[in-house]
Amino acid sequence: MNIKEQLLNLKPYQPGKPIEEVKREYGLEKIVKLASNENPYGCSDKATEAVKNSLDSFAIYPDGYATELREKLAKHLGVEGTQLLFGNGSDDVIHIITAALLAPGKNTVMAHPSFSQYKHNAIIEGAEVREVELIDGHHDLDGMLAQIDENTEIVWVCSPNNPTGVYVNSEKLHAFLKQIPSHVLVIMDEAYYEFAVNEQDYPNTVALLNDYPNLLILRTFSKAYGLGGLRVGYAIGNRDFINKIEPVRQPFNSNRVGQLAAAAALDDQDFITAYVEKNKKGLQQFYTFCEENNLTYYPSFGNFILIHFKRPGDEVFHYLLERGFIVRSGNALGFPTSVRITVGTEEQNSELIALLTEMLKNPKN
Repeated sequence: MNIKEQLLNLKPYQPGKPIEEVKREYGLEKIVKLASNENPYGCSDKATEAVKNSLDSFAIYPDGYATELREKLAKHLGVEGTQLLFGNGSDDVIHIITAALLAPGKNTVMAHPSFSQYKHNAIIEGAEVREVELIDGHHDLDGMLAQIDENTEIVWVCSPNNPTGVYVNSEKLHAFLKQIPSHVLVIMDEAYYEFAVNEQDYPNTVALLNDYPNLLILRTFSKAYGLGGLRVGYAIGNRDFINKIEPVRQPFNSNRVGQLAAAAALDDQDFITAYVEKNKKGLQQFYTFCEENNLTYYPSFGNFILIHFKRPGDEVFHYLLERGFIVRSGNALGFPTSVRITVGTEEQNSELIALLTEMLKNPKN
């Protein structure tokens, strides 16, 4: 069998260790997972109730067009339903877009380090990947512009960026978009939108769709809404473009339970507001810890923080893992001496910070 040559050296996505596996390996009873930027408070009770009410419908295929969720989300966003594309998480939407636009001879531009699946999917399609290094955690937009040519199909902007947590402000985004050729699709990945939207200079990207038909926005129900296990992500964009790439989407790529839960979760914006506020307080716990221990970090507008520990990130990762906390080593994220930590509950943050403080006091750790 002749597998695509570009797949031979391509590694599959490596998720964090499952909780049960860590328990067995280290003989632990309690595990706290703060590695995947999940909501430590779960999801809205309204979403849970919607799932419970769907227990007798598992034998029936989902609505392939996600009509109920589409109508409710369109109203929530102030767009037309035809401007939405749903996926099995935003990973699936990324796959749909790259399959539709990228091919050998084409190229795509992105920041580095940023979300790994942009590059991963581009390689699968045989396209050239042009990465531009971050500047102090931020996208180098001028550097990205310089990489665009007549064969560029997609430019990726992750805002807030994973793993640094910083965002592209409104002024810089406007200036950037004005210089993008009309044949190039600009994708604003706003997976952490809910945590940054109230910042005064965070751009209203949905409003920009009227001015830039080559703009596409990615968002998800996996982070702030706490529905990561149900896999519902979506794109917002130009109706004609969405219609043209729809054939790439698998017929039932968003499941019935996820659609119902996401639609119900939209009705509970108080849950989102409360979580965002708790997340801000949690970030402050980590900021204080970093400043007390002279550690550098990026002020984050997500539900995670990237901290530079002046030692291999894998060491910090294993130290915490042995003590029941799963975090994400920066070694896999392009920051080998850092660790990315999901902001947990106040109690979880305090316990983790206590362990890290002890680690820093003892150089043998």
